[in-house]
Amino acid sequence: MPNVKSAEKRMRTNEIRADRNRAFRSRLRSALKRVRTAATAADGTAALREATSLLDRAARKRIVHPNKAARAKSRLNAFIGRLAA
Repeated sequence: MPNVKSAEKRMRTNEIRADRNRAFRSRLRSALKRVRTAATAADGTAALREATSLLDRAARKRIVHPNKAARAKSRLNAFIGRLAA
């Protein structure tokens, strides 16, 4: 346990942020899965729009690495392209 008051507060805020990040990451993974399991190109495009938004937000907040977000968006776009063809 910390001996300093500011360290106690830091522990509390870290726990709150970790919970928030965990929930956001779970939401992001579910959105990515919805894109990958889309049956039609129309469903995939709608799911891709949401997933792209979540990936951008996660990268901006550094929940995921920006390069990982870019790579995921690229791969999902390619997947939807193949689904449409």
